[in-house]
Amino acid sequence: MMEHVLHPRIVENKDWATALFLFSLVLIALSKTLFENRFNEFIKLIISDKYIKIYKDSGLMMSWFTVFLFIVQIVSFSFFIHLLLSNFGYNLKTDWIPFVQIFTFLTVFILSKYLIEKIIGTAFDIEEFVDQFNLQKVSYRTFIGLFLLPINFFLYYNGSFSNFFILFILVIILISNVLTYILSIKNYQNILISHLFYFILYLCALEIAPYYFMYYWFTKN
Repeated sequence: MMEHVLHPRIVENKDWATALFLFSLVLIALSKTLFENRFNEFIKLIISDKYIKIYKDSGLMMSWFTVFLFIVQIVSFSFFIHLLLSNFGYNLKTDWIPFVQIFTFLTVFILSKYLIEKIIGTAFDIEEFVDQFNLQKVSYRTFIGLFLLPINFFLYYNGSFSNFFILFILVIILISNVLTYILSIKNYQNILISHLFYFILYLCALEIAPYYFMYYWFTKN
């Protein structure tokens, strides 16, 4: 008599990721529809700095266009970190809880850093420079996050990918972020010369130290 052994069928839940991608696409579509001219200039950022010159008013930092694409940026970078960790066995790709933790940490980290920068800018009377410097960094990083989104989609729904491939993307992201700093410094070099001491203090305290401590905490834990 044949003995039948039943094995439970494990179905991975990818609905949360699909909903997240759709939500991001909705925000991009809203940005394109409500701010068509600004969005068209924004997507040319890789070949032209016209967007930075036109939309350099620090008051635009809190506009809905910036908010919508900032959310897309956080989602995109959080998802990439989630995939990076899952690829090295720290979590499951289909588990939404680690993503929420990464998303929350990244959001709190960036917003806290922004508030501290505002306080330092006010204290040293360089608030206008700090606001414009931040707006430029946010613009370039949002641009990187926007183009990282379809890569995340491919990596998530692809069955497997090599460590080399995902590390290559990570290196490209890091190099792109370094280039954003170089471009920002170049655009504001005249202001930087007159506030050189404050800028060095700002750079060490808010652009180097937080990432160093975050790296130290991650490698130790």
